[in-house]
Amino acid sequence: MTVLRSLVFNVLFYVNLVLFLLLGSWLFVCPRSWAMQGLKLWARSSVWLLRVIAGTKMEVRGAGHLPKGPALVAGKHQSFWETFAVLPLLPDPCMVLKRELTFIPVFGWFALKFRMIAVERSAGTAALKKMIARARDEIAAGRQVVIMPEGTRKGPDDPPDYKPGAAALYGALDVPCVPFGLNAGLFWPRRKFLRLPGTITIEFLPAIPAGLPRKQFQAELEAKIETSTRALVAEARKQN
Repeated sequence: MTVLRSLVFNVLFYVNLVLFLLLGSWLFVCPRSWAMQGLKLWARSSVWLLRVIAGTKMEVRGAGHLPKGPALVAGKHQSFWETFAVLPLLPDPCMVLKRELTFIPVFGWFALKFRMIAVERSAGTAALKKMIARARDEIAAGRQVVIMPEGTRKGPDDPPDYKPGAAALYGALDVPCVPFGLNAGLFWPRRKFLRLPGTITIEFLPAIPAGLPRKQFQAELEAKIETSTRALVAEARKQN
């Protein structure tokens, strides 16, 4: 049944995405705030489909730590799930994503409409400077810049590999950073089509205040995210 339910969910997930991209094309000529509400509606419907079809629920912990104004939000990246499930939880999220995604017809155009931050990871220091410049603009507009510090998905048992991007943003933006841990990789495994029943838990942690030395921030960020993630993964495994 898990295989069948996973198959049905995956088909409907992408049908839902295509419908949003096509039926929501009128949002290209609307204010960005309207388009963002459409994006959040798609994200909520995807979370609902996952729960109803695959039996994969969502639990949010530490909601009181979610920023209401400009902030950096940085967390664990284990699956595709967090790239959309986080969106409705924030007032005006701005995701840092790889530039290649903006080349996808319609999907990439929407990413530009939402003013997401596209990064050409192979460009090194130049890419970092462009990311910081774009992030400053979005922070000035009152948005929450969301970044996955490892840059790519990691399995629940993989060793951490934090890149310098989050620390560079933190040093340049002068805003607090809200870390989060999660256990999504147990239920939405990377590079697999299976969607497993259970509860994906995402935990937002107390904000790291602005102004810390970069190395201190990097160490604190990694410790907070990894400690939370390990606890959530262990808890979910005990329950299953």
